[in-house]
Amino acid sequence: MRAAVFKGIGLPMVIEQLPDPTPDAGEVVLQVGRCGICSSDFHFTDGRSDTFRFEPGSVLGHEYSGTIVATGSGVTRVKVGDNVACMPHCGCGRCGFCLGGRQIYCDHRRASGGYAEYVLHHENAMVRMPSSLSMADGALVEPVSVALRGVTLASMPLGSRVLVLGAGPIGLAAAFWARRLGAGRMAVATPTCRREQLAQSMGADSHILTGDERGLAVAAREALGGAPNVVFDCVGSPGSLATAITAAHPGGTVVVLGVCIEADSIMPAEAAFKELRLQFSMVYDIAEFEHSARVLDRGAIELRGMVTGSVGLDAFPAEFEALRNSSDHCKVMLDPWA
Repeated sequence: MRAAVFKGIGLPMVIEQLPDPTPDAGEVVLQVGRCGICSSDFHFTDGRSDTFRFEPGSVLGHEYSGTIVATGSGVTRVKVGDNVACMPHCGCGRCGFCLGGRQIYCDHRRASGGYAEYVLHHENAMVRMPSSLSMADGALVEPVSVALRGVTLASMPLGSRVLVLGAGPIGLAAAFWARRLGAGRMAVATPTCRREQLAQSMGADSHILTGDERGLAVAAREALGGAPNVVFDCVGSPGSLATAITAAHPGGTVVVLGVCIEADSIMPAEAAFKELRLQFSMVYDIAEFEHSARVLDRGAIELRGMVTGSVGLDAFPAEFEALRNSSDHCKVMLDPWA
């Protein structure tokens, strides 16, 4: 099979011929239909962290869907020909984390990269896609589920004033879920107006420029009619958590959905004096993953609007490097067979 292989910091990926995967007990081979390009892949390959990084020779890509083309012994949940959306981490299937749908914390977890023609995966970390869903829909299930968990963990009272920092796929999906789970007035804050219409389509009432000369906290209070009760930090850059804390209403909640892999600092007293709840969120469980697939099946056309492009394997290394920089794209997906 062909795959995009990470060669090291500062080097573009290389399309290489790798051995075709063979399934063991409980495993399946998936022909990848689509794999979304996630900004976390940029962070883990740009050298800014010695702790969180991919090893040279790795195949990346964790937002993928596809069709099962082979199964190992003992596979009962899916069969050849099924279209599935995959959680990227597989576990042992027997520990408490796996039985609770949180395979990412299994001591024996492994990840399979979707920037390839085929992927080896375990049947306990995927959901069968309804016939109404496209491969692009299936690849959206992963980032949409990330946002669903964060909004669920917010335990947001009905009518809460909500501020979403960032309008990447996670920020947009957080706005989508917040609107459906009881948000009152909601604003999305970004550095430019490029995603303003997308944010409004997800349910945002207002758009705020993060460079507002009055300060983000002041702009948010004006847009929402008061300081936000819930702030979702979907930026994940140094300083974004401090911005969220400054903007939040006393007694409010800050949910961290953005992945910041660099050292950062906050003023704990500011959070303490406001008696804020800081809630960090990590991916999702299998129930949230399944629910996201069902919501897409019911016709959530807003979410589909995040997909703004696709690229084949031959052009993938150059496109991946180009997307490290500012772009009009929201979510670009690899189509290995284009």
